[in-house]
Amino acid sequence: MTYTSILYLIIFLPGVILLYQLAPVRHRYKVLLGASWLFFLSLSGTLIVYLLISTLSVHHIGLWLSSCKKELDLTGASPEEKKALKAACAGKRRRILWFGMGIQLGMLVVLKYSGFFSDNINHILKAVSYPNLLPAMRFALPIGISFYTLQAVSYLADVYFEKIPADDHLGRLALYLTFFPILMEGPICRYSQTACALTAGKPLEYKNVTYGFQRILWGLFKKLVIADRLNLLVETVFGSYNQYGGIIVIVSAILYTFQLYADFSGCIDMTIGTGEIFGISIPENFRQPFFSKNPSEFWRRWHITLGTWLKDYIFYPISLTAPVKKFGKNSRAKLGKHLGQVAATSPALFGVWICNGFWHGTGWHYLFFGMYYFVLILLENITEPYVVKAAETLKINRSSLIYRIFQSVKLLIIVFTGELFFRAETLTAGFSMFRSIFTGFQFSSLTDGSLLQLGLALPDYAAVFLGFLAVLAVGVIHERGISIRDQLSGYKLPVRWSLYYGAILLVIVLGAYGDGYLPAKLIYAGF
Repeated sequence: MTYTSILYLIIFLPGVILLYQLAPVRHRYKVLLGASWLFFLSLSGTLIVYLLISTLSVHHIGLWLSSCKKELDLTGASPEEKKALKAACAGKRRRILWFGMGIQLGMLVVLKYSGFFSDNINHILKAVSYPNLLPAMRFALPIGISFYTLQAVSYLADVYFEKIPADDHLGRLALYLTFFPILMEGPICRYSQTACALTAGKPLEYKNVTYGFQRILWGLFKKLVIADRLNLLVETVFGSYNQYGGIIVIVSAILYTFQLYADFSGCIDMTIGTGEIFGISIPENFRQPFFSKNPSEFWRRWHITLGTWLKDYIFYPISLTAPVKKFGKNSRAKLGKHLGQVAATSPALFGVWICNGFWHGTGWHYLFFGMYYFVLILLENITEPYVVKAAETLKINRSSLIYRIFQSVKLLIIVFTGELFFRAETLTAGFSMFRSIFTGFQFSSLTDGSLLQLGLALPDYAAVFLGFLAVLAVGVIHERGISIRDQLSGYKLPVRWSLYYGAILLVIVLGAYGDGYLPAKLIYAGF
């Protein structure tokens, strides 16, 4: 059962909505929690034990962190004693935090990364004529472990830094970690953003329900019409990359980027829409990323919640460590203000992007993907003032249409190249495909029917093109700050419902499902 399955859309979600509305207010969160566990069981079965361990340990350790601070009694203590007691308490809380995060991240590392590490260690040993010492370990992964683990870690860190109080309500904390719309692909929520709303038991309201279903329908359009239709072509080319080169690889990298965006953002639309139905505000994860001017801005608009999580829990903590602060001070003294500042932030930036690569998967191509953006953003930070100065010297208007088009084309080339390596089966395959762009480049591939031998017919390309135009048009409107749904709500009832039924019919007719299409899993559910 996934968000696009008939079982989910026709039976599960309507059933949850009905039970939620019928339940007394104080018990509505139990309906959502039961539905979330049932959804998890349908996908991962007995692996729910890992989720339960995470939930119980996070709940207990959060209370432990809180009680440790409350138990600090400074009554009658001298200034020296108060200082010693506070230091002892701080050290104990720090150890509790590391213990709690160790449980969460330890399960993630063992279940998701142990095979990667054991394989590479054995490969190194084999290279120096030692036999394999580590067994090839493979574990079944519970759905959503990468997402709910980051939420658990952020909860513990926020309790430790006293940004939020520890929650003694086990059910609320469990629902925060497992709410079924966010379980498969996020977004990565903070406790302060969603937890209280999840247990508030708000009644269903007409506006929330209609807005929610509108958002779900838009997500289904992106997923079924664009992403799933492109799946066959992407699987064909990337699965047999040695048979293709030049234009075919370029087209495949571009279409995979569109597939990934339509798949991931479409899923997030369905997630946010489902939350809206229950009166729960789920954070946005995309903000028209392809309208960005550079890689930094792109990543502020793409997978926003992962980026902000890495900034808050990786970038800032690394920046504030004593060695990095000392390195930054020396860098500014030796390299000057600008280059010194870039150097000072580079260790934290490296930490963010190595974690970004690891979080996405266990192949070297994912690590390369992270380092690819680390290098690009580092170069961008280094060269920005020089680019500004050169533009002023050459009297180039950086706000002009021509310059903005240049920036957009440059960014798209960067993004398409990055996604080529991201989607490749291995790092070797990624470099092989990248080389083939230049060694097998033939414009005739666009006109000789080669594109029609990749699993898609002309009607498929036409449907994708129309879908792309629709997504582009909506993006332009949103970029201008216009709410399409608010505009739609001003139309008369017959007009609105005609548009709704027309959109549903469009998804049914143009959606890629059934015979002739590869079953397309939610891409980010695999991360």
